[in-house]
Amino acid sequence: MPAHHTLEEYLDAYLKATGIAADSKSPLFRSANRGSGKLTDRPLRRNNALDMVKRRAKAAGFPPRICCHTFRATGTTAYLEEGGTIEKAQAIAFHESPKSTKLYDRTSDQIDLAEIERIKI
Repeated sequence: MPAHHTLEEYLDAYLKATGIAADSKSPLFRSANRGSGKLTDRPLRRNNALDMVKRRAKAAGFPPRICCHTFRATGTTAYLEEGGTIEKAQAIAFHESPKSTKLYDRTSDQIDLAEIERIKI
């Protein structure tokens, strides 16, 4: 799967900042030592990733319901808004069924002025 150029830039910066670029045998995303905050050789557990997302979302003033799937829905919706197809979105998300992908599609949540103008008063 190709990576977006912005993601490549972020990953390159992460690898440089963490000093793990040469260590191709270890996990890319690692847990941190509680005392020092330094990365360990152990993989980051999914619950720790969720906790990190929740902490940062709260600090930014977002509602507590923000989770990792929020980003998946945002990415799917942005892709579809730019003219992407549900079939390609399904492939990008590695979903077996387009029904699963549709769960992440928030394009129908948006109401534009043309819809409001349908109201005849």
